[in-house]
Order: sequence, then structure tokens, then C-alpha cells
Amino acid sequence: MENRHQRTVGTVSRGIRCPIIREGDNLAEIASKCVLEAAQEEGFSLRDRDVICVTESVVARAMGNYASTRDIAEDVRAKTGGGTVGVIFPILSRNRFAVCLRGIAMGCKKIVLMLSYPSDEVGNSHVSLDKLDAAGVNPYSDVLSLARYRELFGVTRHEFTGVDYVDYYSGLIKESGADVEIIFANRPATILKYTDTVITCDIHTRSRTKKVLREAGARVVLGLDDILNAPVNGSGYNEAYGLLGSNKATEDTVKLFPRDCKGLVLDIQARILAATGKHVEVMVYGDGAFKDPQGKIWELADPVVSPAYTDGLRGTPNEIKIKYLADNQFANLSGAELRDAISASIKAKDADLKGKMASEGTTPRQLTDLIGSLCDLTSGSGDKGTPVVLIQGYFDNYSVE
Repeated sequence: MENRHQRTVGTVSRGIRCPIIREGDNLAEIASKCVLEAAQEEGFSLRDRDVICVTESVVARAMGNYASTRDIAEDVRAKTGGGTVGVIFPILSRNRFAVCLRGIAMGCKKIVLMLSYPSDEVGNSHVSLDKLDAAGVNPYSDVLSLARYRELFGVTRHEFTGVDYVDYYSGLIKESGADVEIIFANRPATILKYTDTVITCDIHTRSRTKKVLREAGARVVLGLDDILNAPVNGSGYNEAYGLLGSNKATEDTVKLFPRDCKGLVLDIQARILAATGKHVEVMVYGDGAFKDPQGKIWELADPVVSPAYTDGLRGTPNEIKIKYLADNQFANLSGAELRDAISASIKAKDADLKGKMASEGTTPRQLTDLIGSLCDLTSGSGDKGTPVVLIQGYFDNYSVE
């Protein structure tokens, strides 16, 4: 039998080092140049359907999409009236929410802070399920005051940061000039016993929460996506997501989720085509969509994994499970004969394998969610200095030689 050459490497993810990006930088030019220089230096070539991914952080920085706590406060005051405001279901994060909370508190006389329990939306825990069980508390129905929470559970510090977020958020609100009352509850309408003006801070469940509050009679219902969805005093903004996806820049400024990114990804795609003749895909990525098994924290605190991508990244994978073929219809084959049979099956697979047994156990998630998660793990969130990630071979399969 013919001994065909078969590629020995599949998908490769490379972190691409770049200079520190500043406001006003031409990010499309910088990202394209860094990828091309890396290819020359490391001795690899770009191919059609390679994916160049740029982290949202440098996109927002290059466009100068920043806002201050004063900007947040002014928007909150204008949209709520600045009296007693319920702030419900925030995540527990100094990076993601603390500065936003400071701005919200600066725009109000009193904050009734309603925390979900035993954990926030992305898995940061106030108290363990075992402790809830021991205390006889039902988180689906029971409403706890701060005094009752302390009586039952004392001080709970975050497993990784060591922060008592209940005390931290309370102190932050007071420092910002507002009174504060803290309760623990999981039913959105509970907040209406305290105030009819509500800012709901959940991310992925926000539409339902707003609907429940309106149907329960709330007078004013806002999400974080409704705050700074337009500029205030020339500030940054995001028309689709507002404060969602923002990160702490300084103690009194946030970097907002980037907006108008489609032009950037198309620009990078065009630059690489002009330089190499290769048609690559390009996307902007933020948080990955995965969960930490130790801390039970779900990584995705951004409203979406990718706010912009080229059209070739639409859709979901359409893959056959190789181990299913090997263990079932080709169980009697081995070696080159098995390789050729599986390769032929992959080449002949249906255009849509949804519901087919041969695809069982594959990952029917959005391509941008899968690729963005790979990028987030590659670039990390600290000092790697690789805000651009190049992925090669992602769309190859076992039949590609």
C-alpha cells in the first residue's frame, strides 16, 4: 500500500508579543506587523484560514474607550433620580465591578445591595453549600439580612483573593458618600420591598431579570448595559453593553468593552492578504468560556467572548468523533488501513452532522467561543505580553495531509 505523507502537527496556538499599546495607536498595523515578523523570526508561514486574534483589552485601549467614576455617577443620577437605588446581583470582583460600584454609589443617596448566594453569577462564593445545608437555609426562598448572614456564616473570604467582598463593597459604598444596606437573596423581585428603582448587574441573565422586575412593578429598571451606553461629558461608552465587560483602569476609571471592532478585524485581514496572499480570519476576544474546577469560577465575565470577527468564523464545528469510528464501524481495521478508512469517512461526512451518532461527544459550540477560550488560555491575564494570538490548523482535520 502507498505510504502517504501525513501531517504530524494539528492545531497550533502561538502568543505573539507586541509593543505596549497606547491610545491612538494604529492597532491593525501593529498586530499585522507583529504576526508577520513572528512568522519570519520563527520560520513558519501563514496559511489560508489561519486565525489572528486580538485581545479586547488592547482594542479598547487603542480607541481610548475609558470613563471615570464621575461619568458613571452622572449617568446613574440622571437615569435613576439619585435617591435609594437597589443594586442587585453584582459579581464579586475588584477588577470587574468595584470601580463601577464606586461610580454608582457616587450617584445615589443610598444603595440597597442585594447579593446572590451562595455565590455570584460566575461562581465566586460567599458561603459553601455544606454550610447552607448545616444552617438549614434555603437560598431559593430565604432572604438574609447582613446581621443574619454574619450570625450564621461569619466572615467568608474569597478562596483566591482573600477578600471579604461583603465588607469590601459595603465600605466602598460608604466611602463614595452613600448609605448602604446589604441583603442576600436570589429572587429579583425581593429588592422591590426596599426600593422601586433598580440596577441589575448580572451579565448573562440580565434580560430575564429586567423582565421579572418590570412585571413585578419596578418603576425604574436598568442593567449595567444601560449605563454609559452613550458618552457622558465626552467619556467612552459602549452602545450595546454599557458598563458590561469593563475592567478597572485606575481607582477611579474603567476601560470599557470595545465598540465598532468590525472595521479592525477587516483591516487586519486585508493587510495580511496584501502582504502574503493568504486569506486569514480575524477576531477580537475577551474572556474565555470555561469553568475552573477548583474555585468553581466561570471565566466569562464579559457579555460575549468575541465582540467582532470576520465572517468565516460564524457557526459551529461540524466534526466526526474519530474514536466512535475506530471503535464501531472500523473496529476490525488497524494501521494504514484504519487511517485511510477514517480519512475517507471524514472527507465524505455530511455538511450537517447535528443529531448523527458519529458526531456524538463533539463540541457544538460557537466557533468564536471555542477559539476565544483557546486564546484566553494562551495569552493569560498577566505579564505574558502576547495580546495577539495566532492559531494555525484549527480548521484542519485528520484527512488533511
